[in-house]
Amino acid sequence: MNSAVQTQSQANKRRQLLTAGGGLLVTLMTCPTAAAVPDLASALATYTEGQKIQPGKVQLDVPALVDNGNSVALTVTLDSPMTAADHVKSIAIFNERNPQREVARFYFMPGSGKAWAATRIRLATSQKLIAVAQLSDGSYWSHTVDVLVTLAACIEGDV
Repeated sequence: MNSAVQTQSQANKRRQLLTAGGGLLVTLMTCPTAAAVPDLASALATYTEGQKIQPGKVQLDVPALVDNGNSVALTVTLDSPMTAADHVKSIAIFNERNPQREVARFYFMPGSGKAWAATRIRLATSQKLIAVAQLSDGSYWSHTVDVLVTLAACIEGDV
């Protein structure tokens, strides 16, 4: 009988351990942490591989006042000769407050003709938008725009 009680005790310990582990797994899967969303500086550093970003050259064209954050039109350009020796490699758009910091990235080649792109993005609230361009010489250039959103995306259904 002592053997049966010992086996039962071990089985109970295994069940408790599995239950605790399963609860922890569910908690980790359902509770996002702040570490899961990189801050703006980290997102920029990842894109530039730690290189210094200089203001200028790139132009981010977005309205300063947006009525509805569900669809915000923007255009990004950089005046470049687009030759093999001197061209824009990519332009990325970052935001300050949305959960996804890098919202768009456009790639260019010398054959692209010009470095120009247009898109629409979604903004959860008023925030800074930053366009960062990587040139073929390895330099990074930026333009920052503050956007005021009067009707934020993502809350419209809650009203």
